Amino acid sequence: MSSTSLPGDTRILIADDDPIVRDVLMRYLSADGFDVTEAADGAAAIEAFERNPHDLIVIDLMMPRIDGFGVLDRVRAHSEQAAVIMLTARGSESDRVVGLELGADDYVAKPFSPREMVARCRAVLRRRVSQPTDRGGPPRTIRLADLSIDPSAREVLLRGRQVALTPREFELLQFFAENPRVAFTRSRLLDEIWDLAYDGDPSTVTVHIRRLREKIEDDPSNPRRLRTVWGAGYRFDP
Repeated sequence: MSSTSLPGDTRILIADDDPIVRDVLMRYLSADGFDVTEAADGAAAIEAFERNPHDLIVIDLMMPRIDGFGVLDRVRAHSEQAAVIMLTARGSESDRVVGLELGADDYVAKPFSPREMVARCRAVLRRRVSQPTDRGGPPRTIRLADLSIDPSAREVLLRGRQVALTPREFELLQFFAENPRVAFTRSRLLDEIWDLAYDGDPSTVTVHIRRLREKIEDDPSNPRRLRTVWGAGYRFDP
């Protein structure tokens, strides 16, 4: 078990049609203290998630009955809070981008190291837990014009209306809001938000920025808050 603990009732669903992959992940994640269940196809994964919502679902892209994209779409229609890791043997960037656009928080390519996969799961879940402030109290609500970000409740309000964000989108917005008018490269954002020595490509950040703009900007094609700084990355202007 890592030194950074997670709740003992943290539930993870492994959705993969390969019994060897399911067995390996079940054993490693269970040994790390997680409550793990499995599904052998997409339809079974959706049924398991809707019957008993999980904190994290690991979804294989290629599954019978309903593929990983279909599962992810149903999961996001049911919950914006559940963390999602896409597991794929494909190397196509377009597949990764589609998964991220549908709301996945991370992706891992096969073959993978089981220990790395446990670390990815812990990192994604850890980002869902509100962190204390330096003074040891609960994090304070961030108010910027008509935008309100409550780290404790993990709630975002825009002009008084709640904005549904995935865990990764929330962490990205919170990081920008805590560092206004500072430009960050995509590589820096990977290091800060994805919480690992991340080896994914920067398009991961690009997709999440685009999704976030669609939710907080009046005109996502001409953003007022989340701006592109050419040659430097992205900047948040309150």
